[in-house]
Amino acid sequence: MIPFNNFKLHYQDLKPGMDKAFTRVMDSGWYVLGKEVEAFENEFARYLNVKYCVGVASGTEAITLALMANNIGEGDEVITTNVTAFPTITGIVQAGAKPVVVDVFKESGLIDFTKIVSKINKKTKGIVPVHLYGQSCDMAGIMEVAKQHNLCVIEDCAQATGATYKNKKCGTIGNCGAFSFYPTKNLGAYGDAGAVATNDEATYNKLLSLRNYGQTERYYHDFNGINSRLDELQAAILREKLPFLEHWNKKRGQIASHYKEQLKGVTFLKENEYGQSVYHLFIIKTTDRDHLLKYLKANGVAALIHYPVPIHKQKAFLYQKDEIFTESEIFTSNILSLPIYPELSEKDLQKIVTIINEYEL
Repeated sequence: MIPFNNFKLHYQDLKPGMDKAFTRVMDSGWYVLGKEVEAFENEFARYLNVKYCVGVASGTEAITLALMANNIGEGDEVITTNVTAFPTITGIVQAGAKPVVVDVFKESGLIDFTKIVSKINKKTKGIVPVHLYGQSCDMAGIMEVAKQHNLCVIEDCAQATGATYKNKKCGTIGNCGAFSFYPTKNLGAYGDAGAVATNDEATYNKLLSLRNYGQTERYYHDFNGINSRLDELQAAILREKLPFLEHWNKKRGQIASHYKEQLKGVTFLKENEYGQSVYHLFIIKTTDRDHLLKYLKANGVAALIHYPVPIHKQKAFLYQKDEIFTESEIFTSNILSLPIYPELSEKDLQKIVTIINEYEL
């Protein structure tokens, strides 16, 4: 079986650095909010070319904390996309706000920014665009809407670490960028981890407090915060991995190019010229998706679907169940994710291509 991700091989390639990171943290005797977290925050901020970075416990809570730091919560509404991983919605709900979804461009799966205005009312306080599958949303359109209606923009960059929009890194354009370092991500920890990036000093200082029970100094709590701290071990691991990120993203791009050049009988996502994708996932589209998925698994290829159910059809989503989202439903019924990771061998890559091309679509 060709796995969808190969974490064992990924670790083997990095073992000396990982062992060094582990030893460094264990020898320090300091495991939460110490020098490793501070160093990673500075290094990741430099990588993004942003002023501030705050390490947190997960990508979901990065969204939550970014909203809280911008005074968005109970009684407020936040607009986001109808096609995303459900943690985007969870992050908004945890902040106390109501998520409101809009449809997507069926060619790319990205949020259709032209639909945002119709959902804006006096309760609307923010927009959470999701840079889905590694490709940037059209941030110019989104930021223009936000400016006109005085809305905060929190970029969900969980799948787009290193992706660009007009030569700017995703996560540096809105008020904040929320990042996930879940193990499957382009820059992945060995457990849950996340970060929030911002250029605003006041937001940065509030984030530092909110992630640590709302403390402004030990035993003094000026805000109702949460416990969402990036631990020292995950920060050390991320520090060791960060220098390899651009190489890994380039490798993903090479694999994606091979798929696009060699695959027959399927279509691909539209890739917008305004930015560079980092191919967190590689998506093909076919009306025979479910049969192809079974065929791939029967022939030793672990393919997946990201995501088969649009948000408005999720049982946990309490709003907009009766609305029609035509583009989302068309998009989610045809998509299939193929393995794409830096360690994927040329032999396995060609095997995947051959299996798909031999299937009678």
